[in-house]
Amino acid sequence: MGVRMVVSYGPGELLRRLHRRRGPVVRAGFGPNRYAYLLGAEANRFVFANHDLFAMRPAFAGLVPVDGETSLIVSDGPDHRRRRRLVQPAMHHRQVGHYLEVMARSADEAIDRWRPGQVVDAYQVFRAAIRASTLRSLFGTRLAGETDFFGEHLQALLDLVDRLPDAVRAHRALRTPVWRRAMRARAIVDERIHEEIARVRSGDADDGDQVLAVLVRGRDDGGLSDQEVRDQAVTLIAAGYETTSAAMAWAVRALLTHVAVRERAVDEVRSAEGPPDPDRLPYLRAVVAETLRLYPPAVVSARHVVHGFEFAGVPVRAGSTLLYSPYVTHRDPDVYRDPLEFRPERWLPDAPGYRKMGPHEFVPFGGGPHRCIGSTMATTELTVMLARLLDRAELRLLPGRVRPTGFAAMRPRNGLPVEISSVS
Repeated sequence: MGVRMVVSYGPGELLRRLHRRRGPVVRAGFGPNRYAYLLGAEANRFVFANHDLFAMRPAFAGLVPVDGETSLIVSDGPDHRRRRRLVQPAMHHRQVGHYLEVMARSADEAIDRWRPGQVVDAYQVFRAAIRASTLRSLFGTRLAGETDFFGEHLQALLDLVDRLPDAVRAHRALRTPVWRRAMRARAIVDERIHEEIARVRSGDADDGDQVLAVLVRGRDDGGLSDQEVRDQAVTLIAAGYETTSAAMAWAVRALLTHVAVRERAVDEVRSAEGPPDPDRLPYLRAVVAETLRLYPPAVVSARHVVHGFEFAGVPVRAGSTLLYSPYVTHRDPDVYRDPLEFRPERWLPDAPGYRKMGPHEFVPFGGGPHRCIGSTMATTELTVMLARLLDRAELRLLPGRVRPTGFAAMRPRNGLPVEISSVS
């Protein structure tokens, strides 16, 4: 049996209570601020299966200042399908497999700086390591020394969009200092990325540029424009390390608070031969899945309702903002047995009581045609970095309550302070 040491998040818990009391549809607001919450696994199934009823761009317009006008996150219809088809090879599991060594090395470089007795913020440490790993995978060693540069300037953009959409619109309309700082940072980031795009287009590419080269050269339909490449690259970098690092923090906390889970994961990692390979670490992959179940990066995700519809007997009008919640689904006792227990075994096919979850029941990366294209890279990165951590270091979680926060990604509000007990 697992230990009930799961962290709860206020906004998600409010939605859980609404789901229990009012059912799968909760409507709120009026006029242009009309919302419809579709909650639960069957609501997810409906949203993913009826994507033609919805549009992404109005729902995620607040992300445009970071990700760009052509990002997959804000694309719809034929444009989305074309861009996704061209970006998909860069995120295919075979392509991601080329970066296992890069991921492991990025984790090792962070752990190499630790000393016994030292106190570090595990969230920030691995946030930087994941950013380095993601940049290296996209741009190779050429930009490996510029991870701090990207971290500094992308943070100004992430600070802007880690707000409710209405707040982002207000900052934009008023040209506040927050907005101006973000736009200066975007110009600096864009200039550097366009330099790399121009280099690869000129034919000056090497083996380290595989992902960027795939984006630049494309496969059909004339490939991606420079702006499209820029937007997809920034989306993969910013969204990738922001959400993956949050999940990494929750995974580390779970391993430090569930002794039996940690011991089993350590045994598996140390008995596996060679460098970390998720295919040889099924239990650690289950730890990652359980982390993403209890701590999905997005507490809610959104769609703009283009065509009115009815769900569970309740009409939802066109023009509404639809919100569905991975957090609610993943903690629903009608979907998961003992949903508030951290039990990686629930993901192992040979474990008693195993049930394969449907694509509408486990939704940390969304679903349907707009499912996160970086899901394989994220889960691989998490597994590899956790493997290096478990193999090389023993940590102690410092006393204190961990409080979640965040609109763009649910993360520990004050980081994750840990003490280094030993390191090799």
